[in-house]
Amino acid sequence: MTDLAHEQRRQRLIGIALMCGAVAAFACLDCMAKYLGTHMDVLQVVGVRYVSAFLIALALSNPINRPGLLRTGRPALQLGRSVLLLGSTVFNFMAFRYLQLDEALAILFSTPFLVAILAGPILGEWVGWRRWIAIMVGFAGVLVVVRPGLGGLQWAALLSLGSAFCYAGYSITTRMLSTTDSSQTTLFYANLFGFVVMVPVLPFVWTAPPSWIDWVLMVAVGGFGAGGHFLLILAHRNAPASVLSPFIYTQIVWATTLGYLVFANVPNRWTIAGACIVIASGLYLLNRERKVRGTVAPAPPG
Repeated sequence: MTDLAHEQRRQRLIGIALMCGAVAAFACLDCMAKYLGTHMDVLQVVGVRYVSAFLIALALSNPINRPGLLRTGRPALQLGRSVLLLGSTVFNFMAFRYLQLDEALAILFSTPFLVAILAGPILGEWVGWRRWIAIMVGFAGVLVVVRPGLGGLQWAALLSLGSAFCYAGYSITTRMLSTTDSSQTTLFYANLFGFVVMVPVLPFVWTAPPSWIDWVLMVAVGGFGAGGHFLLILAHRNAPASVLSPFIYTQIVWATTLGYLVFANVPNRWTIAGACIVIASGLYLLNRERKVRGTVAPAPPG
């Protein structure tokens, strides 16, 4: 193995490790959001998440030490992306009130199918028959998890589906912005928008945290969110998105483990079967996408 090949392999392994760290951070974020949402208003949890993430981002990267940070070629698209990410986060945190972590995440993993459908009319990236089959199989997997009309999750699953739809739009706009704006600029605008929107809301939904643990978790929610996105950026600097994308699905392992350890939630056979179908279909879509063009591996919402 040549020195160049060895260095490339080393960088890819580092990128994979960083990606796994990022999805682990997002899984911890989801777990903390679910815990806090059981005895706090969901909007309070969302607000604290954005305030903490924005202050951390401001301390590490701001317009003063990075003068070009706010420079964007498509401000309207930045605004739309930020709205979609905030909507996805709100729906996601609301879903955690009623669903197990593994259930909500299995439904949220329908996002690649929605992106594949939307990419045609929006980006001109039309889906071939093989990917249409994968999309239909993937949605069948979501239905296995949801089990509508069969005593399954029913209406609560609509919250996760709403998050998936918002996140699909967010992924599309992220891809569009990647040609004009840096990832740091896009990340800063998302945190800035969430901060500006949620700060006026907080006084109306605020209740004092009952313990010091809740105070710590409220700060940690923002820290894990910002940290996860930072690890994601570093991962993409070390490895191609086509290499990193499949490792997004390791988040369901973290979600299942944390759900069991923290909430004593045991995934049922329907959730396991549906998640396997969704993940298999998603991996096939990622493989087809890799052959067509380079992709940007999205981060789970949070």
